[in-house]
Amino acid sequence: MTAIYDMILKSGTVVNQDGIGVRDIGILDGTIAAIGSVDETTADEVIDCTGLTVLPGVIDSQVHFREPGNEHKEDLESGSRAAVLGGVTCVFEMPNTNPLTTSEEALADKVRRGRHRMHCDFAFWVGGTHENAADVAELERLPGAAGIKVFMGSSTGKLLVEDDEGVRRILKNTRRRAAFHSEDEYRLRERMSMRVDNDPSSHPIWRDVHAAVQCTDRLVGIAEETGARIHVLHISTGEEIAYLSNRKRNVTCEATPHHLTLTADDYATLGTKIQMNPPVRETRHREAIWGGIQSGVIDVLGSDHAPHTLDEKAMAYPGSPSGMTGVQTLVPIMLDHVANGRLSIQRFVDLTSAGPQRIFGLARKGRIALGYDADFTVVDLNRRQTITDGWIGSKSQWTPYDQRRVTGWPVGTVVRGKRVMWEGEITIPSTGEPAEFVETLRPLS
Repeated sequence: MTAIYDMILKSGTVVNQDGIGVRDIGILDGTIAAIGSVDETTADEVIDCTGLTVLPGVIDSQVHFREPGNEHKEDLESGSRAAVLGGVTCVFEMPNTNPLTTSEEALADKVRRGRHRMHCDFAFWVGGTHENAADVAELERLPGAAGIKVFMGSSTGKLLVEDDEGVRRILKNTRRRAAFHSEDEYRLRERMSMRVDNDPSSHPIWRDVHAAVQCTDRLVGIAEETGARIHVLHISTGEEIAYLSNRKRNVTCEATPHHLTLTADDYATLGTKIQMNPPVRETRHREAIWGGIQSGVIDVLGSDHAPHTLDEKAMAYPGSPSGMTGVQTLVPIMLDHVANGRLSIQRFVDLTSAGPQRIFGLARKGRIALGYDADFTVVDLNRRQTITDGWIGSKSQWTPYDQRRVTGWPVGTVVRGKRVMWEGEITIPSTGEPAEFVETLRPLS
């Protein structure tokens, strides 16, 4: 029989908009062409997914891959390799590189570097600054742009817009959803003396709850005043969850696996390995963020993958840099929470596929539906596996979850109909392409 499909995923348990059930998926020319019962003799390649669960491709909308400027920590190839090893099919990469991604030329350079060198599909956030505030409406519409990202509190790199007027100028000009690192820089400067030498557990004391809440309150007020759409990254406090529960008109927000998994108690054993901005905090904040997951206040999960070398992380606090690897562990860490009953598999899909598609306007991604890109994260929900440093594909080759036993594991990663990873092996050369967004689509040539 003449092949109708390029590939069939056969007999997997598909988690889809119409529920959960065993289905076949036929793929043609990189898109989903059939869902249901598909004759396996009609395809060039058939992948037996019996006993496996097929999810829409996981989208990680916050990663730092460090290229250009800090390729000794990570680059676009190694970061995307870690992504697909962890089941992630698309990433949005951050602008605090060197040079900063704040211009059309810098964005085009990143897109050029990423195309067919990254293993997954990608988009790049463009940094919003005082200098380019008048141009953000054009910058956010460029090919490969995820939107505008603003740092209101200092973190890794030199991007910073700490003042209300600077934020207001940017938001008056944005038309897409802009993303924000929300910590009050003025308060961070005032409290620098709260850092204790050689004690990373003082990190959340310095970058305290009020620094996050005060900044988020300022930011939301400006967004409501300007009518702009905003996205608050890496929520770290229960107070922000309570505040944002009544501010959802034009505001979306993100939680990270580390803020949902770790607590301040872990500084005793993990030290600077869990030093992040904003910080990992006391248990009550972790539980409140889980409340935000359950109530729907949280819209998406992002890893905030931000690698540094182990030598850099071993520097004495506060000289140690903030950031940890995370893109490869997002799926197994969160599937372990599914196994433990904290999260349904449907809600996981909403947070990692449907949610990013919905709030950022991705074209043809985020669902298992006819005509959509054939992006899939294939997982074994019952597999017990130990996360180790040796499994990590990032250049930095470490994870704060080393030796953590989890239930639920990424078995395969399919990007636009190509089996990119299967059972821990990269199976084809990199074929990553820029993701498209419905608000910036160009005419078909």
